[in-house]
Amino acid sequence: MMKKTIVYTGGGSAGHVTPNMAIIDELDRSAWDIQYIGSKKGIEKELIENIQIPYHGISSGKLRRYIDLENVKDIFRVMKGCLDARRVLKKLKPSVVFSKGGFVTVPVIIAAKSLNIPVFIHESDMTPGLANKIAQRFATKIFTSFEETLAYFPKEKTVSIGSPIRREMLKGSPGKGRELLGFDGRRPVLTIMGGSLGARKINETVRAALPKLKDYQIIHLCGKGNVDESLIGNKDYRQFEYVHGELSHYLAATDYVITRGGSNSIFEFLALKIPMLIIPLTRSQSRGDQIMNAKSFEKKGYAMMLEEENLTEESLLTHLADLKTNKMDMKDTMNRLNKKDAIGILVEEINKIG
Repeated sequence: MMKKTIVYTGGGSAGHVTPNMAIIDELDRSAWDIQYIGSKKGIEKELIENIQIPYHGISSGKLRRYIDLENVKDIFRVMKGCLDARRVLKKLKPSVVFSKGGFVTVPVIIAAKSLNIPVFIHESDMTPGLANKIAQRFATKIFTSFEETLAYFPKEKTVSIGSPIRREMLKGSPGKGRELLGFDGRRPVLTIMGGSLGARKINETVRAALPKLKDYQIIHLCGKGNVDESLIGNKDYRQFEYVHGELSHYLAATDYVITRGGSNSIFEFLALKIPMLIIPLTRSQSRGDQIMNAKSFEKKGYAMMLEEENLTEESLLTHLADLKTNKMDMKDTMNRLNKKDAIGILVEEINKIG
C-alpha cells in the first residue's frame, strides 16, 4: 500500500509543538509519511529533528498586535514564507496539513489552501491566537480544547475535543517517581512548573517560602539556568532545569501542582486528576490567554487561580492551604468529567483523508 503524506506545522513555543509530537506518536508510520514545516530557527526545529522527522524551514514573520516598523518588513517575510511553503508542499504532495498554531503556520496554511490541500487546525487556548484567527478561513476542519472556544469559530466546521494528551504522561508510576526522587510516602508531593523557561517570580516566591513548606516534598522545574546552587542537597526540595523521560513518574507521584496556565499543561494535570494552583502569565507578558484558561478551570472546579500581581509568600501559602482543603472536592469534580480522547479523535479524522 502506498503511503499518504501528512505535513505538520506549528511553532514559536513548545506549546505549539508538543501536541503535534503527541499525535505523531500515534500515527501508523507504515501508512503515513510524516513531514514538518516550521521556521528556520524556532524551537520547533530542535524538537522535531530530535524525533527524526524530516523538517523544512521557511521564512517567517511575527504577528504583532501593536504598531511597529517591523510589521512592514514582516509582510514581506510572510509573503516569502507563503512561496517557501508552497514550494515544499508541491514537492511533498501531502493529503492533509495539520496545524497547531503560531505565526509560522499562517504561510503554510495559505499555501495549502492555494493548492487545495485539506487543512486541520487545533486551538488549545480558550480564545484563539492571532494565527488561528487568520487561519480559520482557510481551514477544512477546526478542533478546540475548550467548549467555550466554539463561539470564536465557524460552527459548521468546528468541534471541541479537548487537548491532545501525551500517552506516556498517563503511564507513570507513583512508586517509581518517589524512588527516583528519594521521597518518602508519608508527606504530599508538590510540583512547581513555571514553563519551559521557568518563571522568575514563582521561583523566587517558592524558594522564599521553603522554610514554611516543610509539610511537602517539592519538585521544582525552574527552567534553564535557574537552579539555585545554595539549595542543592536539600533532600525535600529537588530542582531541575527540565525533566524529560522521568516526568510521567514524577507527576504520578504528585499530589498538588503549581503551574502556569498553558493549555497543554493544565489539560495534562486534569487528565492525571492533580489539583492545581494556576498562576498565569500576566497581560503584560501575553495576550491574556493563560488568564482565560485559568478562569475557566477555576469556574469548573478543577483548579484555583492566583494572579502573579498578587503573588507573595503569604498569598502562596494561603492558596496552598486552600488547595489542600479542597483537594477531594476537586478530584471528585475531575472524576465526573466526561473525558474525550482528543488524540484518538484526531488520528481517526486524519485517517479518513483519502
